[in-house]
Amino acid sequence: MVSQFVSVEDVCLLSDLDFEFPKGTHHIGRLDSLSEGLLLLTTNKKITKLLFESKTPHKRTYLVRVLNIITPEKVQQLREGVTILVRGGGDYHTQPCEVQLLETPPDVFPEQLEHNPHIAHSWLQMTLYEGKRHQIRNMVRAVGHPCRRLIRTAIEDITLGDLAPGCVREVSEADFFRLLKIEERNTQKV
Repeated sequence: MVSQFVSVEDVCLLSDLDFEFPKGTHHIGRLDSLSEGLLLLTTNKKITKLLFESKTPHKRTYLVRVLNIITPEKVQQLREGVTILVRGGGDYHTQPCEVQLLETPPDVFPEQLEHNPHIAHSWLQMTLYEGKRHQIRNMVRAVGHPCRRLIRTAIEDITLGDLAPGCVREVSEADFFRLLKIEERNTQKV
């Protein structure tokens, strides 16, 4: 599924979900077509600016399956920041982030991508406070471990939890602001 309601291409869209979205609904922080997980939708156009363009960074947490067994040294490189190529062709050194090597595979919804159990892989949990285009994919590739699965599990304190693929959970506006750590009064100023 792509993070949009209409497309000229024949793809699965948000409008295909069995849910009646209010007019003016849009996504906050999209997922690329190969990524899975939490996608926030709102009718408040000011939220995106408050969440991703504010001076206060907001965290995003992901589960990442990478090809081959990743070493503690490579995990430390990711934590400290690595140089990646960004849109426009320039180099960018990522900010420090939180990275944990998971001992056991996470209990997530079934594989969406083909998975060969005979090929070695590692699972990471990564929490970033910035969001360059394809940043996690580029970061793990920079340390020699291509991304094989990427699942966004949280934005601040809004978590995916046990929400199944294609399902929608409504959150009250007060809870939405509280869980995203955005002050409601700021929405009037933007």
